[in-house]
Amino acid sequence: MVSLDDAVIARLESHGERFEILIDPDVVEKVHAGAVEDILPFMAAEEIFKDAHKGDRASEEAIKKVFGTTDINEVALHIVKKGDVQLTTEQRRKMQGDKRRQIVAEIARNAINPQTKTPHPPSRIETAMEEARIHVDPFKPAEQQVQTVLNALKPIIPIRFEKVRMALHASGEIYGKIYGDVVSYGTIIKEEWQPDGSWVGIVEMPAGVQVEFLDHIGKKSKGEIETKILNN
Repeated sequence: MVSLDDAVIARLESHGERFEILIDPDVVEKVHAGAVEDILPFMAAEEIFKDAHKGDRASEEAIKKVFGTTDINEVALHIVKKGDVQLTTEQRRKMQGDKRRQIVAEIARNAINPQTKTPHPPSRIETAMEEARIHVDPFKPAEQQVQTVLNALKPIIPIRFEKVRMALHASGEIYGKIYGDVVSYGTIIKEEWQPDGSWVGIVEMPAGVQVEFLDHIGKKSKGEIETKILNN
């Protein structure tokens, strides 16, 4: 269980009743994403309150009337999903900052400037988000907010998500050194070994990482690899 010092109040008001639980703020996003079904280990007390500060418990009759059950786990999940989580200003600022960085990283990885065919630096994306006055939900998974943010950025900067295909040609020795990097950056969609023992592959990856990838494998192979961006 989370300690009382670290817990925050999740509150739901319905049918003229108020219901509160004491919950670990870090689990809220996982609940919204459907990744947590047993919320009890993340509660400071296995109780449904009408006033958590005073320790006043909600009556079973009120809980049954509103939720159709008195199962604490089921009721608590409903409160987190449909209610409001009472964060301190500092907690909200930190969680929003963390989520903003996740969104920026995801966009920087997948997006390019369609005019120049080059990635946008994270700093440019952050500046555009500020200009667009984008609100980041601290509880909603980053991947569920990316498309909304991308749409808001389009009037500010030229940007779109795109994948690139790249042909690689390396000796068998170099292939062994770079294979892990290739599959961590992208997906090998075609490959074959040549009669001379060299490897040829076509890799698809998010457009935003192509420069980083080429720089990385160039250094790792000491330049002993051939690469070519293919037209989609």
